[in-house]
Amino acid sequence: MSTDNTILEMRGITKLFPGVKALQDVTLTVARGEVHAICGENGAGKSTLVNVLSGVYPHGSYEGDIVFEDEVCEFRTLRDSERRGIVIIHQELALSPYLSIAENIFLGNEQSQRGVIDWNKTNAEAAKLLARVGLSEAPDTKIKDIGVGKQQLVEIAKALSKRVKLMILDEPTAALNDEDSAHLLDLVRSLKGQGITSIIISHKLNEIAAIADRTTVIRDGKTIETLDMRGAEKITEERIIRPMVGRSLDDRFPEREPNIGAEVLRIENWTVHHPIDQGRKVVDGASISVRRGEVIGLAGLMGAGRTELAMSVFGRTYGSNASGKVFKDGKEIHTRTVGEAIAHGIVYATEDRKRYGLNLIEDIKRNISAAALGKISRRGVVDREEEVLVAERYRKELNIKAPTVEAIVGKLSGGNQQKVVLSKWIFADPDVLILDEPTRGIDVGAKYEIYTIINRMADAGKSVVFISSELPELLGMCDRIYTLSQGRVTGQLPRAEATQESLMLLMTQEKAGTPR
Repeated sequence: MSTDNTILEMRGITKLFPGVKALQDVTLTVARGEVHAICGENGAGKSTLVNVLSGVYPHGSYEGDIVFEDEVCEFRTLRDSERRGIVIIHQELALSPYLSIAENIFLGNEQSQRGVIDWNKTNAEAAKLLARVGLSEAPDTKIKDIGVGKQQLVEIAKALSKRVKLMILDEPTAALNDEDSAHLLDLVRSLKGQGITSIIISHKLNEIAAIADRTTVIRDGKTIETLDMRGAEKITEERIIRPMVGRSLDDRFPEREPNIGAEVLRIENWTVHHPIDQGRKVVDGASISVRRGEVIGLAGLMGAGRTELAMSVFGRTYGSNASGKVFKDGKEIHTRTVGEAIAHGIVYATEDRKRYGLNLIEDIKRNISAAALGKISRRGVVDREEEVLVAERYRKELNIKAPTVEAIVGKLSGGNQQKVVLSKWIFADPDVLILDEPTRGIDVGAKYEIYTIINRMADAGKSVVFISSELPELLGMCDRIYTLSQGRVTGQLPRAEATQESLMLLMTQEKAGTPR
């Protein structure tokens, strides 16, 4: 039943797609002025639910009722929900990079008189909104000239311009560093003090525990429970995980008994310059090695040079004036192109799987076969039956949740997309896999599956280089961990000696230490 303090009720929401029941009798009650979190694994139905709420999926395409401010609403478009004060901010920001901040804030809601835009009013009103979100940039600054963290604040300012009552943030800190994430969460708290209600979808359970008043858990398209985060019971991350995955994850990392062999890859004195500012070194004399059956980690703060090191070794896909030596099985090799790197058994799974790792408009089988077409080709012609068989094998082995290998990759959840990326590179049969943030934006259940796949590759004798911003992940998965700071390797620690504190100390050193 609705109360005076309830701003939103979603009653019995059921949403069907061809062959899939995405939501089944979901209920959600949000109190006025609260921060309400929605948690669940990838594919649980979180985004589908907010798309129903915001009118992306129009009334009539789902069953159930949306009650907003004690009134049953039938939103047929996004604009319908925005008129009522419901604004959604997606993970992929909807900003035009070549327009100014002010133009983006009022895009579609122009400050005009008799059809002519009043630019003085536009910039003045934008300045007021920017002050509310704590952004000091001038209103005429181009979006392309500010970072992702500030762009997220522009999106919130845009929501405030629409007199938002209920703000929905879908993975708002997924692409932000710790400082920008903290600022964003502080802003949400501040807006709560101004009477604005927020719904936050996030995989970062520590942030949920810090900011949410209540948390609703969705699993397999159903509401499982709503937790009172400020009640008498202390809600831990483990307490949230249990209903999310349907089981207790006492150990978030699968066990592995390392069987480490001879050195496979050694990088010596590797130096790379910035692609535009060629006087600046982004990787400075870095040396690392990895042995057969070993998982090594690369730890570092933002800008430390981890991704730049990996990409420059993998076919010089980043930077300029790369120098240094790469040895494979004790012999010097060259990896000047992606083809050369793959031919030498070195592959790289990018952190930006949607932009660089996958063809989102193609199906699963085409994505999996893409990096090693020669293995299923005869005289330059791809054997389509063999392609299906290969993809079907990986779909089953890696538990890719899709009805067939004909499913379009862009429609899969983040965890399943990452499994397709891994399938592609496993099919290429490399000796060394460089995995850059392989679990970013993936829920805890899917993470465990990815970890299991990585362990399976190491057990098969593959060498794995694991780049992650999450220190607990590196500590849980790696046999050794290298630390980088300002492009330099500042040390390395075996798993038995590494702690978050010891790694952070090395990650913040200004000068390279002597690796053990």
